Amino acid sequence: MFGRKKAPLVGVDISSSVVKILELNQKGDKYSVEAYAVEPLPLNAVVEGKIVNKDEVAGAIKRAVKRSGTKAKNIAVAVSANSAITKTISYPADLSERAIEEQIMIEAESLIPYPLEEVRLDFEVLGPSESDVDAVDVLLAASRSENVDTRIEVVEKAGLEAKLVDVEAYTMENAFTLISRQLTNHGQGLTVAVVDIGATVTTLYVLVDGKIVFTREQTFGGNMLTEDIERHYGMSYQEAGRAKKEHNLPDDYGLKVLEPFKEAMTTTVTRALQFFFSASTQYQSIDHVVLAGGCASIQGVDAMIAEEIGTTTSVANPFADMTVNQHKVKVQALSNDSPSMLIACGLALRSFD
Repeated sequence: MFGRKKAPLVGVDISSSVVKILELNQKGDKYSVEAYAVEPLPLNAVVEGKIVNKDEVAGAIKRAVKRSGTKAKNIAVAVSANSAITKTISYPADLSERAIEEQIMIEAESLIPYPLEEVRLDFEVLGPSESDVDAVDVLLAASRSENVDTRIEVVEKAGLEAKLVDVEAYTMENAFTLISRQLTNHGQGLTVAVVDIGATVTTLYVLVDGKIVFTREQTFGGNMLTEDIERHYGMSYQEAGRAKKEHNLPDDYGLKVLEPFKEAMTTTVTRALQFFFSASTQYQSIDHVVLAGGCASIQGVDAMIAEEIGTTTSVANPFADMTVNQHKVKVQALSNDSPSMLIACGLALRSFD
């Protein structure tokens, strides 16, 4: 999962409703957007993070790559946090990486609740342990082989090569380095909640000093707004989705449909934070909330959430400090999609590790 790769590496985020493609370039400590595209997926091509229709997903990746204009063939993808097992283990600091690998393989059977022949696993030495000066912390990541192999397969079906499979939680942590630049003291000393509200799933990531300490998924997303439009106006699901995207809805849409959805979204964020507080003995407050995902762009929802929870809230924009290759990238489209590009950003950043 944490394999070596050669730049350029294109981030491909496969969500339940779209495929997102992103290629970044780096000069000094500045990044530029070299290529980007978002391609819709048919309904139920990806369900609960699992790729159900490989041909449809591969086709969407192929179309997105073509539209983006990227010439790169090396791809980074991610499995959902829900489908991965991660554990931090301490080992004596004087062990070589080879010795650590051997020790992990000996202990893996007791650490992972699946037969080892059914999983893909990898590890990364994080550095000195805070609890033991003579030890190093090692991050072990594992996922069922089918989760990893299916992603590799659809990338290859699209005529590309999957060089790296990451875990979404750590991809988000990687992307947060771009968001933290916009926060007080670059996010150091802060407990920040990133709430990623996608088409079907809302994921809460809590980061302390830029490091993930908690993740949780719950069922809620923008498809519910599409269904509300469908019911309220007697449209088909496809018509409702198109009307929502094109902002072509009756005058009472804001009051009758959108406002109730924004209230439900606010309640979802509040409950997610309450669950975090009840599950944590160490953290009982949040310093800042970052809204991500397609629903984050809904006008006024950040202010509604900030008022409800009493915490400053912003909408994610990982491209705020980047330049854009305007010959290949539509700036307005990128700006519209920016809150939903964090996973793709985190994957694309792996080019520069």
